[in-house]
Amino acid sequence: MKKNAWIRILPFALFMGFVGIQQGVEWLVTRGLLPFDSEQLLYLYPVKAVLVGLLLVFFFRHYQELRFHDLLLWKKTLASILLGVVVFVLWINMDWEFASVGGGPGFDPTQVATEVNRQVLIFFRLFGAVLVVPVMEELFWRSFLMRYLIKSDFEGVVLGTFSRGSFAIVSVLFGLEHNLILAGVMAGVAYNLLLYWTKSLSQCVLAHSITNLALGLYVLQTGNWQFW
Repeated sequence: MKKNAWIRILPFALFMGFVGIQQGVEWLVTRGLLPFDSEQLLYLYPVKAVLVGLLLVFFFRHYQELRFHDLLLWKKTLASILLGVVVFVLWINMDWEFASVGGGPGFDPTQVATEVNRQVLIFFRLFGAVLVVPVMEELFWRSFLMRYLIKSDFEGVVLGTFSRGSFAIVSVLFGLEHNLILAGVMAGVAYNLLLYWTKSLSQCVLAHSITNLALGLYVLQTGNWQFW
């Protein structure tokens, strides 16, 4: 596989690797095999967010599809913002038990004893969710995989090219990445359709960021930590 594929895969793989590590550590902790508590486990997220963010910065000059001047097209940008809000509203109303897997208490900063540490963890959670995750996921799912499923030389495929197979596969896999599977599929479908319409990965990143920002603010206001 070419270098230009790996630089879109590695940030996502690193992030998911940390998810796997955290789940493994939590499993060991619950069985008394590691001397950690629930508060200490929360500090894995800042490490994950910073490392993935640094990797994205390191490779950033190679991401030619991230054309942020696309956001100057205000009608499409407004539509992306509205779509991000709609996905958020649907997301918090699709937390059905039958469509969930591996659900847990989520990221709960109230477990942190000191106020300073609590605010630091909240900052990094929002930083990761709003700035790191949307860029990382859109580069992997809608820039790389969606095009790769059409043609292995994915850079020869115009961004936003429609294929029934790539649309369905990316939508389903995007859903399976999240513990709220149907909500994830819904979001994957929404961001895919936005890409087909705008032909802009930056618009997808914006919509994704708005969804995650709205979700983060909602969680902080309501204490529904399971969404984090």
